[in-house]
Amino acid sequence: MNSANRELTLAGVIVVAPAAFPFSPEDDQKAALAALHLRKIDLADRVLVVNPGGYIGETTTREIAYARACGKPVSFTDGQNR
Repeated sequence: MNSANRELTLAGVIVVAPAAFPFSPEDDQKAALAALHLRKIDLADRVLVVNPGGYIGETTTREIAYARACGKPVSFTDGQNR
């Protein structure tokens, strides 16, 4: 994610990325961070899913569905179109 963020930022793209720091699954802030990430999707013109090797987890799957429901174009770093 950091590499994609750097590349896009240096190309002049404003990047609104999810929080990328470790936190415990039991952390009280997990739900708040998830909601904040959806608000970031609301601000975005498009969504780039960083998914090396094609992996997409459960949370990212929900976020992709949310982005698409909001009419946001979604692309993937693995080059596949889902």
